[in-house]
Amino acid sequence: MSVFAAKDARCIACEGSVDLTIEPREKDLGDFSVRRVLPAPARRMVGPFIFFDHMGPARFPAGKGINVRPHPHIGIATVTYLFEGQIMHRDSLGISQPIEAGAVNLMTAGRGIVHSERAGDDLDRESRLHGIQTWIALPEDKAEMAPAFSHHPAASLPQLAVEGTTVRIILGEAYGQRSPVPVYSPTLYLELRIPANSSVALPHNCAELAFYVVEGAVAVGEREFSGYTMAVAAPGNAIKIRAIRDTRVMVIGGEPVGERHIWWNFVAASRERIKTAGADWKAGRFDPVPGDDEFIPLPD
Repeated sequence: MSVFAAKDARCIACEGSVDLTIEPREKDLGDFSVRRVLPAPARRMVGPFIFFDHMGPARFPAGKGINVRPHPHIGIATVTYLFEGQIMHRDSLGISQPIEAGAVNLMTAGRGIVHSERAGDDLDRESRLHGIQTWIALPEDKAEMAPAFSHHPAASLPQLAVEGTTVRIILGEAYGQRSPVPVYSPTLYLELRIPANSSVALPHNCAELAFYVVEGAVAVGEREFSGYTMAVAAPGNAIKIRAIRDTRVMVIGGEPVGERHIWWNFVAASRERIKTAGADWKAGRFDPVPGDDEFIPLPD
């Protein structure tokens, strides 16, 4: 999905085991909204996670839906995870793959890929869309790897109960189980469904860790965090969160991969590589998406 600046996101310093909270900037895309959480002025990345978008929840009338024209990426892997709805992914590798709630689409851009995101087979009826899209910066030795795509059905992701909380492991390893989705550096990505008044300890084997409240509210000690808030853990601190009411939380983290430069849909360790990618897109040197002749032009 195309990026927009996060310069208006608000960051608030906290005491205790939470180092920082981030309130996202909301962007109206016409038929639905996206909340950009990362990057933020005070925190650009958490582990390898360099973008974190909360899509919806949105309700579309029949004939309407997500409609993102082909656009390029370099230097990242995108992870699309839905709570509701369907998105049809098409890319320059020739992949056409719908994604539905609970499944994972992992698209590895590497040296360059082009993809579109359109409405699924629910376009002919009223539909809903709600989910998270994250971008994960590739380590430098993988930044120019061949592009790749993999789809992982919902049933393939480990799901377990931890202290009364339902945990789905999207990426990485936690609570003794590991996701089958490939990772390129130490990475953790979880969905937690926490019943009201229950508590759960987050994994603390990550160099960097944060949680995002999709819906509901939680407390860490005496501090409360409501929906659409990301809380970044203080380095080396274990976190236990308590649900004030039924709550859905996403957990992200992992090892940092180093500084990255970002412009439009391009991520790289050097500005020169981003300039090259922009020139390549403008000149038509990226492979097209078969059967989809539209495209998003290079911004000025």
